[in-house]
Amino acid sequence: MKIIILGAGRVGGSVAENLVSERNDITVVDTDIAQLAALQDRFDLRTLAGNGTHPPVLRQAGAEDADMLIATTARDETNLVACQLAARLFNIPTRIARIRAPEFLEHPEITGPDGFQVDHLICPEQTMTDYVMKLIEFPEALQVLEFAGGRASLIAVRAYEGGPLVSHPIRDLRTAHPTIDMRIVAIFRNDRSIAPEGDTLIQPGDEVFILAATEHIRTALSDLRRMDQPVRRVMIAGGGNIGLRLARGLGPNYQVKLIEADATRCNYLASQVDPARALVLNGDCTDEDLLTEEGVDEMDLFVALTSDDENNIMSCMLAKRMGARRTIALINRQAYADLVQGNRIDVAIVPSQATIGDLLKHVRRGDVVAVHALRRGAAEALEAIAHGGAKSSRVVGRRIEQGDRPWWCQVVAGGGPSNRADRPAAGRHHWRDRAGGRAG
Repeated sequence: MKIIILGAGRVGGSVAENLVSERNDITVVDTDIAQLAALQDRFDLRTLAGNGTHPPVLRQAGAEDADMLIATTARDETNLVACQLAARLFNIPTRIARIRAPEFLEHPEITGPDGFQVDHLICPEQTMTDYVMKLIEFPEALQVLEFAGGRASLIAVRAYEGGPLVSHPIRDLRTAHPTIDMRIVAIFRNDRSIAPEGDTLIQPGDEVFILAATEHIRTALSDLRRMDQPVRRVMIAGGGNIGLRLARGLGPNYQVKLIEADATRCNYLASQVDPARALVLNGDCTDEDLLTEEGVDEMDLFVALTSDDENNIMSCMLAKRMGARRTIALINRQAYADLVQGNRIDVAIVPSQATIGDLLKHVRRGDVVAVHALRRGAAEALEAIAHGGAKSSRVVGRRIEQGDRPWWCQVVAGGGPSNRADRPAAGRHHWRDRAGGRAG
């Protein structure tokens, strides 16, 4: 597929990295020559210095025969105009725009066929907010990923000594919950993937991924670790787009304190949140005196969402040492996230990995509904729709165990078949076409 990416920043660079690895023909356009050079040094792609809203630049990038344009610059207006030009001048079949302003999501007529002609909008800030909200709802989890319109969830949890199923074989999961269909699809132990067979023992410290109906998430979590008290008091470091969205999104059951270093931004934040539920503070999130005065030791959750990795790491470590029950840090550098998670930082989130699925589901071949990165990009979980009939499809009309690639095959890179010994009633499951109301 021939793809043009506008913007060589964090989002555009992450998109390029993921798509280059899938043998696409990628051209990245940006006005920042240094960022383009850095991308070209790392990946096998073409770069072009220029403004993506100028038709000659798009033509030079190959817009006349491109299959897709992905506009990921920092300005919403640039991305929208580029998509409109791609449609009207070059008839590029698929146009995707990254936006920040929520108004564009609330008024689709602006971006639709009669507007800027954007096929798909992606909003990394909103995706990150939703991601953190799930971790607040289920504080025991490391990841909560939804499939099938929210009816099924894939959850990651760190197994604790004393959990009912810790130090037991995976097959005991079926014995413990005979009426609930839960499956362990991946295990990471000491940063390595372990193929989860029926006789595999879950050990303390394992990072376990469980697939279950969303209504049974808490049951699955309770099997592997102690259940935490619900989160009620939240301190947010960083009043950017994500911090503001999170402060506004938390309901009346939460008490929120939002720390922002910029005084002008604080005035704006104070006008955007409910003063009865959220208190805006002007200060440095790494200031020990400030954290003490604002009762960080009483916080159920401290979440650092500034644009500075080091500040996020240091403030979370400081908050944890001072008594905060749980900490979450937004960290852009993958190496930093791998290094700090599990110590004084309970969850490290890499934005590019948490949000890339929103884009990949529109790029992947086939009818892909959802793409989620597991463990900060170590693996992927996909949701796809099966089409056709018994004669034209390898999966429709067949038992799952008869497929060329059974559904219990691991998504973990380098992994082998998943828990075959723990596939209860596998023979009763069938793939059906979308018209049949079931996709496996």
